[in-house]
Amino acid sequence: QVQLVESGGGLVQPGGSLRLSCAASGRIATSYLMGWYRQAPGMQRELVATISSGGNTNYADSVKGRFTILRDNAKNTVYLQMNSLKPEDTAPYYCNLVQWSWGRRYEYWGQGTQVTVSS
Repeated sequence: QVQLVESGGGLVQPGGSLRLSCAASGRIATSYLMGWYRQAPGMQRELVATISSGGNTNYADSVKGRFTILRDNAKNTVYLQMNSLKPEDTAPYYCNLVQWSWGRRYEYWGQGTQVTVSS
């Protein structure tokens, strides 16, 4: 099993910044994909950003140029630096880890951390 613990959410004014962290622990494979998703009320959960073990990144178009995903492999931790935040970024943000073992795909989710962008 893998456990994901998120931190760093909160209330921020439009144009402000927040940094989310997600620490993974447990039975973690050598190669895995980590990322962040969010789910606004009444909406489907959507990808925000992902990063591979090798550092390849992928971003939603809505956050490109504003958000940066970073990873510390030694600490099994992923960060999401969010700048120029907008009210439409408001949502709970969920950490995600995907890994493969013996040909099987395993996916894990954190409990979520709330990000609220409001004046």
